[in-house]
Amino acid sequence: MLNYTNVVKEEKFYTGLQMKEIKPVMKLIIRGKKRDFLSAIGKSLNLLLPNEANTSSRSDKLTALWLSPDEWMIYSNETLNLDNNDYEIENLLRKNISKTNLGAVTDVTDQFVLINIKGDKIFDLFETGSPYNFNDFRNKEGSVTQTILAKIDVIIHSLRQNEVNLFVRRSFSQHLFSWMNDSASRL
Repeated sequence: MLNYTNVVKEEKFYTGLQMKEIKPVMKLIIRGKKRDFLSAIGKSLNLLLPNEANTSSRSDKLTALWLSPDEWMIYSNETLNLDNNDYEIENLLRKNISKTNLGAVTDVTDQFVLINIKGDKIFDLFETGSPYNFNDFRNKEGSVTQTILAKIDVIIHSLRQNEVNLFVRRSFSQHLFSWMNDSASRL
């Protein structure tokens, strides 16, 4: 088990912008193509995986993000126990997916940092460091995109108007958060 430490030590507030790390949140990457794979996921999690590009689906406890035609990220909607990174859902998926050769399950909880960003200047911030056109994205609840922000790969999930979850690899998270702080102070 990785000794989880916060990358973002504090919550940051700017005019029209609030940023904070949400931790610990279980994050899994699942991969598979077969119809049996999709059926097993639905039965195991009581959640239908999104099958349309750049969308998401949600249940009470989990959210699934479409990443590619055979790849999804599933993350918990609630924070979990800091003392243990053995997740019941991961164990269930390994039993029903990996061990039956329907697909692959990879725990990326410690690999990705989740930063929640709220406010009406989110997309002004993103547009200063990303080539992605956020015009359509900003008004579509549940939208997902993988893009570059300040030369760093990120996954952005629109939760609702003026609120997103941003996933960034831990090794780049401090640099990205520093860039976001600097850029946000100039908006």
